[in-house]
Amino acid sequence: MNIMHVIPGSGGSFYCGNCLRDSKYVEALRKLDHQVVKLPMYLPLFADEHDLSREIPVFYGAISIYLKQLFPLFRKAPGWVDRMLNSRPMLKLASKFAGSTRARGLEEMTVSMLLGEEGQQKDELQRMVDWIVENCSPDVIHLSNALLLGLARQLGERMNVPVVCSLQDEDVWVDVMKPSARESVWKLMSRKAQDVGVFIPVSDYYARVMQEKMEIPEEKLSSVHIGVDPADYVFKPVTEKKRNIGFVSRMSHENGLDILVDAFILLKQNKEFEDVGLVLTGGSTGDDRKFLSEVRKRIREHGLQDQVEFHGEFEEGGLREFFEKVSMVSVPVRNGEAFGIYLLECMASGVPVVQPGLGAFPEIVELTGGGLIYAPNRPEILAGSLERLLFDRSELDRLSRSGKEGVEKHFHIDVQAERMMEIYQRAMELKNN
Repeated sequence: MNIMHVIPGSGGSFYCGNCLRDSKYVEALRKLDHQVVKLPMYLPLFADEHDLSREIPVFYGAISIYLKQLFPLFRKAPGWVDRMLNSRPMLKLASKFAGSTRARGLEEMTVSMLLGEEGQQKDELQRMVDWIVENCSPDVIHLSNALLLGLARQLGERMNVPVVCSLQDEDVWVDVMKPSARESVWKLMSRKAQDVGVFIPVSDYYARVMQEKMEIPEEKLSSVHIGVDPADYVFKPVTEKKRNIGFVSRMSHENGLDILVDAFILLKQNKEFEDVGLVLTGGSTGDDRKFLSEVRKRIREHGLQDQVEFHGEFEEGGLREFFEKVSMVSVPVRNGEAFGIYLLECMASGVPVVQPGLGAFPEIVELTGGGLIYAPNRPEILAGSLERLLFDRSELDRLSRSGKEGVEKHFHIDVQAERMMEIYQRAMELKNN
Protein backbone atom coordinates (compact mmCIF):
# COMPACT_ATOMS: atom_id res chain seq x y z
CA MET A 1 0.00 0.00 0.00
CA ASN A 2 1.15 3.56 -0.69
CA ILE A 3 0.65 5.78 2.36
CA MET A 4 1.22 9.48 2.79
CA HIS A 5 1.77 10.90 6.29
CA VAL A 6 1.29 14.66 6.65
CA ILE A 7 3.34 15.60 9.72
CA PRO A 8 3.89 19.01 11.38
CA GLY A 9 7.56 19.37 12.27
CA SER A 10 9.07 20.76 15.46
CA GLY A 11 12.41 21.84 14.01
CA GLY A 12 14.19 19.54 16.48
CA SER A 13 14.49 22.20 19.21
CA PHE A 14 12.60 20.14 21.80
CA TYR A 15 11.42 16.60 22.51
CA CYS A 16 8.33 16.35 20.28
CA GLY A 17 6.20 13.34 21.20
CA ASN A 18 3.88 13.70 18.21
CA CYS A 19 6.83 13.82 15.82
CA LEU A 20 8.30 10.68 17.38
CA ARG A 21 4.96 8.89 17.24
CA ASP A 22 4.58 9.56 13.52
CA SER A 23 8.19 8.68 12.77
CA LYS A 24 7.97 5.33 14.57
CA TYR A 25 4.77 4.40 12.73
CA VAL A 26 6.35 5.25 9.40
CA GLU A 27 9.35 3.03 10.17
CA ALA A 28 7.09 0.15 11.26
CA LEU A 29 4.87 0.42 8.17
CA ARG A 30 7.94 0.35 5.94
CA LYS A 31 9.08 -2.82 7.71
CA LEU A 32 5.77 -4.32 6.57
CA ASP A 33 6.84 -3.50 2.98
CA HIS A 34 4.50 -0.56 2.50
CA GLN A 35 5.58 2.61 0.72
CA VAL A 36 5.34 5.62 3.03
CA VAL A 37 6.03 9.27 2.20
CA LYS A 38 6.46 11.81 4.99
CA LEU A 39 5.25 15.28 4.07
CA PRO A 40 6.47 17.91 6.57
CA MET A 41 4.48 21.06 7.42
CA TYR A 42 5.40 24.32 9.14
CA LEU A 43 8.88 23.29 10.36
CA PRO A 44 11.40 20.56 9.50
CA LEU A 45 10.94 17.24 11.25
CA PHE A 46 13.10 15.91 14.08
CA ALA A 47 16.83 16.15 13.48
CA ASP A 48 17.07 12.34 13.32
CA GLU A 49 14.86 12.20 10.22
CA HIS A 50 17.81 11.12 8.09
CA ASP A 51 15.63 9.41 5.50
CA LEU A 52 13.58 12.52 4.71
CA SER A 53 14.35 13.39 1.11
CA ARG A 54 15.68 16.86 0.52
CA GLU A 55 13.46 16.90 -2.56
CA ILE A 56 10.30 17.00 -0.43
CA PRO A 57 9.58 20.64 0.47
CA VAL A 58 8.33 21.81 3.84
CA PHE A 59 4.79 22.96 3.04
CA TYR A 60 3.09 25.85 4.85
CA GLY A 61 6.48 27.18 5.99
CA ALA A 62 5.95 28.64 9.47
CA ILE A 63 7.59 32.01 8.77
CA SER A 64 5.90 32.57 5.44
CA ILE A 65 2.33 31.74 6.47
CA TYR A 66 2.68 33.74 9.69
CA LEU A 67 3.79 36.87 7.82
CA LYS A 68 1.10 36.44 5.16
CA GLN A 69 -1.59 36.06 7.82
CA LEU A 70 -0.53 39.22 9.68
CA PHE A 71 0.69 41.38 6.78
CA PRO A 72 -1.28 41.08 3.50
CA LEU A 73 1.64 42.70 1.65
CA PHE A 74 3.57 39.42 1.93
CA ARG A 75 0.83 37.61 -0.02
CA LYS A 76 2.02 39.46 -3.11
CA ALA A 77 5.72 38.94 -2.50
CA PRO A 78 7.75 37.38 -5.35
CA GLY A 79 8.50 33.66 -5.29
CA TRP A 80 12.12 34.08 -4.21
CA VAL A 81 10.94 35.63 -0.91
CA ASP A 82 8.83 32.55 -0.16
CA ARG A 83 11.68 30.24 -1.05
CA MET A 84 14.06 32.11 1.23
CA LEU A 85 11.62 32.15 4.16
CA ASN A 86 10.82 28.46 3.66
CA SER A 87 14.44 27.34 3.42
CA ARG A 88 15.38 24.72 5.99
CA PRO A 89 18.02 26.87 7.75
CA MET A 90 15.47 29.68 8.24
CA LEU A 91 12.81 27.28 9.51
CA LYS A 92 15.22 25.55 11.88
CA LEU A 93 16.13 28.97 13.26
CA ALA A 94 12.45 29.90 13.65
CA SER A 95 11.78 26.78 15.73
CA LYS A 96 14.04 28.12 18.48
CA PHE A 97 12.15 31.37 18.94
CA ALA A 98 9.05 32.14 20.94
CA GLY A 99 5.63 31.45 19.50
CA SER A 100 6.45 28.55 17.19
CA THR A 101 4.44 26.13 19.34
CA ARG A 102 2.08 28.54 21.12
CA ALA A 103 -1.65 28.83 20.41
CA ARG A 104 -2.19 32.22 22.06
CA GLY A 105 -1.98 34.88 19.40
CA LEU A 106 -2.46 32.36 16.59
CA GLU A 107 -6.24 31.99 16.88
CA GLU A 108 -6.87 33.63 13.50
CA MET A 109 -4.18 31.51 11.89
CA THR A 110 -5.69 28.33 13.33
CA VAL A 111 -9.14 29.21 12.02
CA SER A 112 -7.73 30.13 8.62
CA MET A 113 -5.86 26.81 8.39
CA LEU A 114 -9.00 24.88 9.30
CA LEU A 115 -10.96 26.72 6.61
CA GLY A 116 -8.70 25.13 4.00
CA GLU A 117 -9.57 26.33 0.51
CA GLU A 118 -11.62 29.15 2.08
CA GLY A 119 -8.73 30.39 4.26
CA GLN A 120 -5.84 32.76 3.70
CA GLN A 121 -3.53 29.81 2.96
CA LYS A 122 -5.56 28.53 -0.01
CA ASP A 123 -2.66 29.14 -2.41
CA GLU A 124 -0.34 27.04 -0.24
CA LEU A 125 -2.97 24.30 -0.09
CA GLN A 126 -3.16 24.33 -3.87
CA ARG A 127 0.64 24.11 -4.08
CA MET A 128 0.69 21.13 -1.74
CA VAL A 129 -2.07 19.26 -3.59
CA ASP A 130 -0.50 19.97 -6.98
CA TRP A 131 2.86 18.65 -5.74
CA ILE A 132 1.24 15.46 -4.42
CA VAL A 133 -0.70 14.90 -7.65
CA GLU A 134 2.50 15.30 -9.67
CA ASN A 135 4.86 13.32 -7.44
CA CYS A 136 2.88 10.73 -5.46
CA SER A 137 0.10 8.18 -5.86
CA PRO A 138 -1.07 7.42 -2.31
CA ASP A 139 -3.79 4.90 -1.53
CA VAL A 140 -4.52 6.65 1.76
CA ILE A 141 -3.56 9.99 3.30
CA HIS A 142 -2.94 10.16 7.05
CA LEU A 143 -3.15 13.55 8.81
CA SER A 144 -1.10 13.74 12.00
CA ASN A 145 -3.74 15.64 13.99
CA ALA A 146 -7.14 17.29 13.73
CA LEU A 147 -5.71 20.81 13.46
CA LEU A 148 -4.90 19.83 9.85
CA LEU A 149 -8.53 19.07 8.95
CA GLY A 150 -8.61 22.03 6.55
CA LEU A 151 -6.51 19.92 4.16
CA ALA A 152 -8.82 16.91 4.16
CA ARG A 153 -11.43 17.85 1.56
CA GLN A 154 -9.02 18.98 -1.14
CA LEU A 155 -6.64 16.08 -0.57
CA GLY A 156 -9.42 13.50 -0.60
CA GLU A 157 -11.20 14.90 -3.65
CA ARG A 158 -8.16 15.60 -5.83
CA MET A 159 -6.49 12.27 -5.05
CA ASN A 160 -9.77 10.34 -4.77
CA VAL A 161 -8.46 8.46 -1.74
CA PRO A 162 -9.60 8.14 1.89
CA VAL A 163 -8.23 10.56 4.48
CA VAL A 164 -7.71 9.37 8.05
CA CYS A 165 -6.65 11.53 10.98
CA SER A 166 -4.90 10.82 14.27
CA LEU A 167 -6.11 12.51 17.44
CA GLN A 168 -3.56 13.56 20.05
CA ASP A 169 -3.48 16.61 22.31
CA GLU A 170 -5.45 18.98 20.06
CA ASP A 171 -7.17 20.20 23.23
CA VAL A 172 -3.80 21.36 24.58
CA TRP A 173 -3.64 23.81 21.67
CA VAL A 174 -7.29 24.85 21.41
CA ASP A 175 -8.34 25.13 25.04
CA VAL A 176 -5.76 27.82 25.88
CA MET A 177 -7.25 30.18 23.30
CA LYS A 178 -9.48 33.05 24.31
CA PRO A 179 -13.04 31.73 24.92
CA SER A 180 -14.65 33.14 21.77
CA ALA A 181 -11.94 31.69 19.53
CA ARG A 182 -11.93 28.38 21.38
CA GLU A 183 -15.63 27.83 20.75
CA SER A 184 -15.32 28.77 17.09
CA VAL A 185 -12.37 26.42 16.54
CA TRP A 186 -14.09 23.42 18.12
CA LYS A 187 -17.21 24.04 16.03
CA LEU A 188 -15.15 24.37 12.87
CA MET A 189 -13.21 21.20 13.66
CA SER A 190 -16.49 19.38 14.22
CA ARG A 191 -17.75 20.52 10.82
CA LYS A 192 -14.51 19.63 9.05
CA ALA A 193 -14.58 16.17 10.63
CA GLN A 194 -17.08 15.19 7.93
CA ASP A 195 -14.22 15.19 5.40
CA VAL A 196 -12.38 12.37 7.22
CA GLY A 197 -13.19 8.68 6.96
CA VAL A 198 -11.73 7.43 10.24
CA PHE A 199 -10.30 9.15 13.32
CA ILE A 200 -7.53 7.37 15.24
CA PRO A 201 -7.20 8.48 18.88
CA VAL A 202 -4.00 7.40 20.64
CA SER A 203 -5.79 6.22 23.79
CA ASP A 204 -9.26 5.21 24.93
CA TYR A 205 -9.22 8.18 27.30
CA TYR A 206 -8.63 10.62 24.47
CA ALA A 207 -11.24 8.97 22.26
CA ARG A 208 -13.83 9.95 24.87
CA VAL A 209 -12.47 13.49 25.11
CA MET A 210 -12.57 14.15 21.38
CA GLN A 211 -15.87 12.39 20.81
CA GLU A 212 -17.40 14.98 23.10
CA LYS A 213 -15.47 18.03 21.90
CA MET A 214 -15.83 17.35 18.16
CA GLU A 215 -19.10 15.40 18.22
CA ILE A 216 -17.48 12.56 16.28
CA PRO A 217 -19.77 9.54 15.69
CA GLU A 218 -18.51 6.52 17.62
CA GLU A 219 -18.30 4.42 14.45
CA LYS A 220 -15.68 6.83 13.04
CA LEU A 221 -13.34 6.34 16.03
CA SER A 222 -10.75 3.54 16.22
CA SER A 223 -8.13 3.84 18.97
CA VAL A 224 -4.57 2.76 18.23
CA HIS A 225 -2.09 3.14 21.05
CA ILE A 226 1.30 4.64 20.40
CA GLY A 227 4.01 2.03 20.08
CA VAL A 228 7.79 1.66 20.25
CA ASP A 229 10.21 -1.06 19.24
CA PRO A 230 11.75 -2.44 22.47
CA ALA A 231 14.84 -3.43 20.45
CA ASP A 232 15.65 0.29 20.06
CA TYR A 233 16.23 0.64 23.81
CA VAL A 234 18.87 -0.74 26.18
CA PHE A 235 17.57 -2.27 29.40
CA LYS A 236 19.79 -1.73 32.42
CA PRO A 237 18.67 -2.94 35.86
CA VAL A 238 17.88 -0.04 38.15
CA THR A 239 19.85 -1.77 40.89
CA GLU A 240 22.99 -0.98 38.85
CA LYS A 241 22.17 2.74 38.60
CA LYS A 242 22.54 5.76 40.82
CA ARG A 243 19.41 6.97 42.60
CA ASN A 244 18.76 9.75 40.10
CA ILE A 245 15.36 11.13 39.13
CA GLY A 246 14.78 12.15 35.51
CA PHE A 247 12.56 14.39 33.41
CA VAL A 248 12.24 13.90 29.64
CA SER A 249 9.95 16.21 27.69
CA ARG A 250 9.87 19.81 26.56
CA MET A 251 11.05 21.73 29.61
CA SER A 252 8.02 23.95 30.08
CA HIS A 253 5.50 25.14 32.63
CA GLU A 254 2.77 23.09 30.93
CA ASN A 255 4.80 19.92 31.38
CA GLY A 256 5.27 20.60 35.09
CA LEU A 257 9.05 20.85 35.25
CA ASP A 258 8.73 23.25 38.20
CA ILE A 259 6.52 20.74 40.05
CA LEU A 260 9.27 18.13 39.77
CA VAL A 261 11.98 20.60 40.80
CA ASP A 262 9.94 21.62 43.87
CA ALA A 263 9.41 17.93 44.74
CA PHE A 264 13.18 17.39 44.43
CA ILE A 265 13.85 20.34 46.74
CA LEU A 266 11.54 18.76 49.32
CA LEU A 267 13.31 15.40 48.99
CA LYS A 268 16.74 16.95 49.48
CA GLN A 269 15.71 18.18 52.93
CA ASN A 270 16.08 14.57 54.04
CA LYS A 271 19.71 13.50 54.57
CA GLU A 272 18.75 10.00 53.40
CA PHE A 273 18.70 11.43 49.87
CA GLU A 274 22.04 13.22 49.79
CA ASP A 275 23.16 10.98 46.90
CA VAL A 276 20.02 11.58 44.79
CA GLY A 277 20.40 13.78 41.72
CA LEU A 278 18.01 15.27 39.18
CA VAL A 279 18.65 14.91 35.42
CA LEU A 280 16.56 17.06 33.06
CA THR A 281 16.31 16.75 29.29
CA GLY A 282 13.93 17.53 26.44
CA GLY A 283 14.91 20.93 25.08
CA SER A 284 12.75 24.06 24.94
CA THR A 285 11.54 26.93 22.78
CA GLY A 286 11.85 30.68 23.14
CA ASP A 287 8.55 30.71 25.02
CA ASP A 288 10.17 28.69 27.81
CA ARG A 289 13.19 30.96 28.32
CA LYS A 290 11.80 33.02 31.22
CA PHE A 291 10.30 29.96 32.88
CA LEU A 292 13.59 28.06 32.71
CA SER A 293 15.47 31.04 34.08
CA GLU A 294 13.17 31.04 37.12
CA VAL A 295 13.60 27.28 37.57
CA ARG A 296 17.40 27.60 37.50
CA LYS A 297 17.19 30.47 40.00
CA ARG A 298 15.12 28.35 42.39
CA ILE A 299 17.64 25.51 42.13
CA ARG A 300 20.50 27.90 42.95
CA GLU A 301 18.60 29.43 45.89
CA HIS A 302 18.50 25.99 47.50
CA GLY A 303 22.16 25.28 46.73
CA LEU A 304 21.33 22.33 44.49
CA GLN A 305 22.93 23.46 41.23
CA ASP A 306 25.64 20.79 41.52
CA GLN A 307 23.00 18.07 41.95
CA VAL A 308 20.84 19.04 38.97
CA GLU A 309 22.07 18.22 35.47
CA PHE A 310 20.59 19.72 32.31
CA HIS A 311 21.26 16.91 29.83
CA GLY A 312 21.49 18.58 26.42
CA GLU A 313 21.07 15.72 23.94
CA PHE A 314 17.63 14.09 23.76
CA GLU A 315 17.76 12.24 20.45
CA GLU A 316 19.08 8.74 19.73
CA GLY A 317 22.43 8.30 21.55
CA GLY A 318 21.80 11.26 23.85
CA LEU A 319 18.51 9.78 24.99
CA ARG A 320 20.11 6.40 25.69
CA GLU A 321 22.75 8.14 27.82
CA PHE A 322 19.97 9.89 29.74
CA PHE A 323 18.19 6.62 30.52
CA GLU A 324 21.46 5.13 31.79
CA LYS A 325 21.73 7.98 34.30
CA VAL A 326 18.26 7.74 35.90
CA SER A 327 16.44 5.10 37.91
CA MET A 328 12.99 6.72 37.67
CA VAL A 329 11.31 9.46 35.62
CA SER A 330 8.47 11.87 36.28
CA VAL A 331 6.88 14.33 33.85
CA PRO A 332 4.13 15.94 35.97
CA VAL A 333 2.14 17.47 33.11
CA ARG A 334 -0.36 19.91 34.55
CA ASN A 335 -3.36 18.88 32.43
CA GLY A 336 -2.40 15.33 31.57
CA GLU A 337 -1.88 14.15 28.00
CA ALA A 338 -3.57 12.07 25.34
CA PHE A 339 -0.73 9.56 25.73
CA GLY A 340 2.95 10.50 26.25
CA ILE A 341 5.37 8.41 24.19
CA TYR A 342 8.18 9.21 26.62
CA LEU A 343 6.49 6.84 29.09
CA LEU A 344 7.05 3.93 26.70
CA GLU A 345 10.63 5.02 26.00
CA CYS A 346 11.33 5.10 29.73
CA MET A 347 9.77 1.72 30.48
CA ALA A 348 11.37 0.03 27.44
CA SER A 349 14.68 1.18 28.96
CA GLY A 350 13.75 -0.27 32.34
CA VAL A 351 13.01 3.10 33.94
CA PRO A 352 9.78 3.22 36.01
CA VAL A 353 7.58 6.32 35.73
CA VAL A 354 5.84 8.35 38.42
CA GLN A 355 2.92 10.24 36.87
CA PRO A 356 -0.07 12.31 38.00
CA GLY A 357 -3.50 10.68 37.75
CA LEU A 358 -4.42 12.78 34.73
CA GLY A 359 -5.15 12.17 31.05
CA ALA A 360 -4.13 8.78 29.70
CA PHE A 361 -1.39 8.22 32.29
CA PRO A 362 -3.47 5.83 34.47
CA GLU A 363 -4.47 3.86 31.34
CA ILE A 364 -0.83 3.37 30.29
CA VAL A 365 0.53 2.58 33.75
CA GLU A 366 -2.26 0.08 34.42
CA LEU A 367 -1.57 -1.78 31.16
CA THR A 368 2.20 -1.92 31.67
CA GLY A 369 2.55 -2.10 35.44
CA GLY A 370 5.65 0.03 34.98
CA GLY A 371 5.09 2.90 37.37
CA LEU A 372 3.11 4.74 40.03
CA ILE A 373 0.18 7.13 39.75
CA TYR A 374 -0.23 9.90 42.32
CA ALA A 375 -2.88 12.56 42.97
CA PRO A 376 -3.34 15.44 43.27
CA ASN A 377 -0.53 16.83 41.12
CA ARG A 378 1.31 18.78 43.81
CA PRO A 379 5.03 18.79 44.67
CA GLU A 380 4.56 17.32 48.16
CA ILE A 381 2.46 14.42 46.82
CA LEU A 382 4.94 13.73 44.04
CA ALA A 383 7.81 13.89 46.55
CA GLY A 384 6.06 11.24 48.64
CA SER A 385 5.77 8.85 45.67
CA LEU A 386 9.40 9.40 44.67
CA GLU A 387 10.49 8.87 48.27
CA ARG A 388 8.66 5.53 48.39
CA LEU A 389 10.61 4.21 45.41
CA LEU A 390 13.93 5.67 46.54
CA PHE A 391 13.61 3.75 49.80
CA ASP A 392 12.26 0.52 48.28
CA ARG A 393 14.79 -0.67 45.70
CA SER A 394 13.09 -4.07 45.36
CA GLU A 395 9.82 -2.40 44.38
CA LEU A 396 11.67 -0.12 41.98
CA ASP A 397 13.28 -3.18 40.39
CA ARG A 398 9.89 -4.92 40.11
CA LEU A 399 8.34 -1.91 38.38
CA SER A 400 11.36 -1.69 36.08
CA ARG A 401 10.95 -5.26 34.85
CA SER A 402 7.14 -5.07 34.70
CA GLY A 403 7.31 -1.92 32.60
CA LYS A 404 9.67 -3.48 30.09
CA GLU A 405 7.47 -6.57 29.77
CA GLY A 406 4.32 -4.43 29.57
CA VAL A 407 5.67 -2.38 26.69
CA GLU A 408 6.62 -5.54 24.79
CA LYS A 409 3.17 -7.05 25.37
CA HIS A 410 0.85 -4.07 24.90
CA PHE A 411 2.73 -1.33 23.06
CA HIS A 412 5.04 -2.99 20.54
CA ILE A 413 5.10 -0.81 17.44
CA ASP A 414 4.76 -3.80 15.10
CA VAL A 415 1.46 -4.80 16.72
CA GLN A 416 0.16 -1.23 16.59
CA ALA A 417 1.24 -0.88 12.94
CA GLU A 418 -0.79 -3.97 12.04
CA ARG A 419 -3.81 -2.37 13.69
CA MET A 420 -3.15 0.82 11.76
CA MET A 421 -3.11 -1.14 8.50
CA GLU A 422 -6.50 -2.65 9.37
CA ILE A 423 -7.87 0.87 9.76
CA TYR A 424 -6.41 1.96 6.42
CA GLN A 425 -8.06 -1.03 4.76
CA ARG A 426 -11.40 -0.21 6.37
CA ALA A 427 -11.11 3.44 5.29
CA MET A 428 -10.49 2.34 1.71
CA GLU A 429 -13.50 0.04 1.78
CA LEU A 430 -15.71 2.82 3.15
CA LYS A 431 -14.44 5.15 0.41
CA ASN A 432 -15.22 2.65 -2.33
CA ASN A 433 -18.72 1.82 -1.08
